[in-house]
Formats: sequence, C-alpha cells, structure tokens
Amino acid sequence: MEQMRTIIQSSMLYRVLAAICLWFSGQWHRSGMIQWFIHPPLALEQAESKSSIFYRLWDKIHRFLNWLWRMLCLEKLLSGSIFMKSWLWCGAAVVLAPILPTMAVLGLAMVGSFSVLLNLMRDAQRDLFYVPMNRYIWMYAAIYLVGTFFSVNLKGSLLGGMLTVAFVLFTIMLENSITTRRQLDVLIAMMVLAGTVVALYGILQYLFGWGYQSTAWVDTEMFGDSFRVPSTLENPNMLGQYLILAIPLGGAGLLSAKDWGQRVWYFICCGIMCVCMLLTLSRGAWLGLLFAGFVFVLFLQPRLLLLTPIALVALYFVMPDTIINRFASIGDLGDSSTSYRVFIWMGTLAMLKDYWLCGIGPGDAAFNLVYPKYSYSGIVAPHSHNLYLQIVCDAGIAALVIFVLLLYRFFRDMCASFCREKDWFTRLHIVAVGAGIAGFLVQAMTDYSFYNYRVMFLFWAYLGMGALISRRMSLPEGGKTA
Repeated sequence: MEQMRTIIQSSMLYRVLAAICLWFSGQWHRSGMIQWFIHPPLALEQAESKSSIFYRLWDKIHRFLNWLWRMLCLEKLLSGSIFMKSWLWCGAAVVLAPILPTMAVLGLAMVGSFSVLLNLMRDAQRDLFYVPMNRYIWMYAAIYLVGTFFSVNLKGSLLGGMLTVAFVLFTIMLENSITTRRQLDVLIAMMVLAGTVVALYGILQYLFGWGYQSTAWVDTEMFGDSFRVPSTLENPNMLGQYLILAIPLGGAGLLSAKDWGQRVWYFICCGIMCVCMLLTLSRGAWLGLLFAGFVFVLFLQPRLLLLTPIALVALYFVMPDTIINRFASIGDLGDSSTSYRVFIWMGTLAMLKDYWLCGIGPGDAAFNLVYPKYSYSGIVAPHSHNLYLQIVCDAGIAALVIFVLLLYRFFRDMCASFCREKDWFTRLHIVAVGAGIAGFLVQAMTDYSFYNYRVMFLFWAYLGMGALISRRMSLPEGGKTA
C-alpha cells in the first residue's frame, strides 16, 4: 500500500493536480470575500436582534408566561413530569418522522413544542436560542400562512398550508429543546439508526417484492419492469430525498467513531443506506448524494477529489447494468419521466407569468385548479416537480426570496462554525448536515421535495440540527438522566 502511494505521489499527473489544489487553497484563504463569508459578525447581529421589535414583543410575552406559571402554581403540578422533557418529545418526532404517519408526527411535534413552551414559562432567565436564519424562518412561515389564506382554493390549501407552517416553525422548537451535549449526541445516533431501519425495510421490499409499484415511476420501454423501493415514504424519490440527509450523518459517525465496535456499526449502517439508495433507482437522488459526497470531501479532505476519475471508472465495472443504464439516461428526453418533467416545468413557468407575485396557494387542489389551463401536451400533474417553482406557486416570489436568504444564512453560519470549531466530532457533523442539505437542494431541482410532508418536516429538522451542532461544544455535557 505504501509503495502504491509513493508511485501515485511521484507521478506527473498527481503533482500537477496537487499544485492546482494548493493554488486554489491559497486563493481561498487570501480572499477577502471568503474571509468575510466565514466570519459573520455574530455579536453585532445578536445585539441587533435584541433591539428589534420582535425581540421586545417576545420579552413581554415571556414575562407574562412566567407570571402565569407562578400564578397557576404549575411548578407543583408539572415538576418532574415527562411533559417537561422537551428533548424527548422533539427528538422522538425527528427520529420517528420517516416511520410514523404524518399526523402522528404532527402530534409529537406539537407535544414537543408545548413542552418547550412550558420550560420557557418556568424559567424566567431562559431565552429563545438565537441563530441568524431564525428571522427568515419566521418570515417564511408568515408568508406561507398568508399564501394559504389567500389561496384560489382555500379549502384545498388549508390542511397542507397549516402543516407546512407548523413543520417550519418546529425548527425553532427543536433548537430550543436540546439543552445538553449528551442529548444532542444521542439524537444524532438515533437519527442514523432510524435511517438504517428505513433503508433495511426498503431492501426487504426489493428482495420479497413488497409494496406498491406505480407504472409512472419508470419508463418500461427503456428499463423494463424495474422494481423501485419506496420503503416507509411511499415513493422512491421521496425515500431518496430522505437518504440524502441520512447517509452523510452516518458517514460522520463512521469517521468520528472511537473504537472498532462503533466503526463496524456505522459502516454497516452506511452500507445498508447506500444499497437502499441504489434500489430507489432515483436519478435525481443519486445526483444529490454525489453532490453531498463532493461537499463532504471538499471540506474534510479536498485532495481525495483527485481520485474521482479512478472511482468513477471503478464504479462502472462493479455496478449492475440496470444502475449504469439508469444513470446514463439522465437528461435523455426519450425517457418518458424526463420529458414529463420538462413539459410540467414549461407549463408551470407559463402559469407563473400570471401568478408569480402572490402564487396560487399550497396543495394539489389549488395547483390542479389553475395549472391545466397552462399545461403542455395535456400533461396532468399534482405539482411542478421542482421545489423552487412550487414555492413560487404556493406563496409567490417573496417566499422564494426568503427561502434563498434562509439557506444563505444557514450555509454561511455552518461554514463559519466549521472554521471556528476545533472538536473533530463537531466538525464532522457540521459538514455532514451541510452536505446533506446541499445534496437535498440539488435533488429538489428535479422533484417537489416537500410533496411528502414527513420529508419536508425532516428537511426543516435538519436545519435545526445544523444550528444545534454548530453550538455543540458550548452546551453542558449532561448526565445519563439529562
């Protein structure tokens, strides 16, 4: 192995590529714009936040809630109650989201949010955790709420719109539910376990032919009767979206493992999730996962990217023909699913020329009421098959602008935390969450990722997890009963 490394490092190609990487690295570190991006003025932003009208309003509400707690003598009633353990309820909602029905997830999230509120009522000194992206979360939820009530089909939009608002705001509840490092570490481990269970069930579906299969999921003329696994998320593309988030977290666990038992466990978890990802036959999800892997390696060990051509050649020889043919068909308009999406995008863009300002309202009912007038080739669809187009459809251009600003703040804060943090475990998991979100957003270009409400819930939960992991080392350690 050492001899092979010596041969590779002495080759002219390696030297040229290494020199290019070193040059880019130097430009990166000397760039004033990059340094500005990774060193946001957090103290100034916190001061500005505390002087805002929203903070002052919350301060008055918090004082009232604290007074109400004392007046009602709730300490005697709720002291030691399981309803005060907000980390348990919010954590259960996140871990069980890919397994439970949507309304059960909503129930857990609401109990968790109520628990956070109770803890804020009890402790007059406890404040809402501040992170710059939270202001955009509040704004996005508000815009979506307005879009819901001004929908072209209020009855059809009401449930979906309210679920969206509730799941978006859960991000802030999750950020405030975790109070110790141990709670956070246990939650991360349980999220990896949940991803493994979901993936294992998907593999069993493939082996035994379980589960519903739709003829719309694959072009049978090009790929035959290929079996695509949906697992617990009812659709292979939605399963792929979830695995894009979960696999990097498993990879971070593998690289941060402290003993061989943990390494073997996380290796098995990652293997099961990657096999299930292949069995989804979701090309958009594969691209998203590849991009997530690129981001992961770019931050941790960019020189490994030099091995990318070798890895791609090796994959060509080890992957089944079904996988290779499916991947090679990306962008082929001869594939009915690809042409189907293109026609939907064209029809949606035509529709948004008239509805770009305020949108038409969330949900299938609103979309199906307006879209058929603009559809190309008579294509019928429940949504636009593109997250960004669908956000504009649901709540107008303002919602998309706020969503982009939110993502900008998220990635900026994650990059700043990565550069500031020294703890290896924390750095790895910061990169894992950031890479998963980045890959998710790539896949979102080819599908409406929030069509499955549980996947939407997990996306917002992962944003909250990113904020939590960024401040992991500032949390108290916590004991076994924390």
